[in-house]
Amino acid sequence: MIYLDNAATSYPKPPAVVKAVKDSFAYSANPGRSGHRLSIKASETMYKCRERIGELFRFDKIENVILLPSCTQALNTVIKGVLNKGDHAIISSLEHNSVVRPLRCLSDEGVITYDIAEVIEGDNSATVDSFRKLIKDNTKLCVCTHASNVFGVKLPLSRIAALCRYYDVLFCVDASQSAGITEIDINDIGADFLCAPGHKGLYGPMGTGFLIINNSFLPKELSAGGTGSSSSEYRQPDSLPDKYESGTANLYGFSGLSAGIDFVKSKGINSINKHEMKLIQYLYDELSDINAVELYTRRPESENYVPILSFNVKDIDCDVLSGYLDNKFGIALRSGLHCSPLAHQMYDTIEKGTLRVSPSVFTDVSSIKSLLGGLLTAIKNKKLFI
Repeated sequence: MIYLDNAATSYPKPPAVVKAVKDSFAYSANPGRSGHRLSIKASETMYKCRERIGELFRFDKIENVILLPSCTQALNTVIKGVLNKGDHAIISSLEHNSVVRPLRCLSDEGVITYDIAEVIEGDNSATVDSFRKLIKDNTKLCVCTHASNVFGVKLPLSRIAALCRYYDVLFCVDASQSAGITEIDINDIGADFLCAPGHKGLYGPMGTGFLIINNSFLPKELSAGGTGSSSSEYRQPDSLPDKYESGTANLYGFSGLSAGIDFVKSKGINSINKHEMKLIQYLYDELSDINAVELYTRRPESENYVPILSFNVKDIDCDVLSGYLDNKFGIALRSGLHCSPLAHQMYDTIEKGTLRVSPSVFTDVSSIKSLLGGLLTAIKNKKLFI
């Protein structure tokens, strides 16, 4: 199979990740719950993962690295844990439903209000101004994706963060499409909260994500329960990371995530980015010469994009074309709305969706050439799809 759906979940996983997961079954005790050697070993594995995440994002408060089942839960923790009755929030016009839906839920319940700042592709100053115009006296939180999961467009995070600091607004970054693909120093960006998944650009297993809290403000926890600490207390502990990590941890997943981060560091994030962007630029250039192909963004380059490309073929439904490429050529793409209707509204693809290509460090140019060949075959035989 030619797998080009890494923005959803990276595949294949590095052999070291698979090995780490398998090896962790040899000491699958509950971390932080007992004093015997297996539990201690499990706790060390969890701590190692926090260290790896901290190192990756240049963050040294390891206890503020919260290990969670997904980036979605991390985002929900921030959104629902920060916002209270009467608060106002701002998001971008490229946000994923992991941001939009919890805000919409709070809005429908009459708890908060929120506004959407328009992202202006190719004009960071205009984008920042879009955010500035929406700030109100009761604006408490700004949530912003680092890069669109549909169109790859990056947002000027440092400038938005500076704006938030000036107006005393908390700033949360969704790094789902940039972690492991773009160098991120959480302090240079200026984020109060950073949320990311483990199973995409960090090559870890599914069921892993994390939240970095880079602020003294602590959101209210989403759930409460056993943490292995302060067990005599009926209230949830305030100490970190325990406050947000009730229940038995995903030892196997975070063991694999540690190995995934080690893999990314061994390859070098800049090297990974350069490799993937070169493939996307080659694809973009080739598609630009095909009249039947619709492209929606400017030619991607690393400063303003991550290596993701969405497109359509005129008169062929993207879902049908995706199925054809899979069944006929063994090429795996993502089609549809990609859980990001805001982004599709912005690029006027809400009615038809897009085909999305997202390579990985394991993708080579022959895979992109195979995709181009499959697309040309589909276009040549367009009557099959009518």
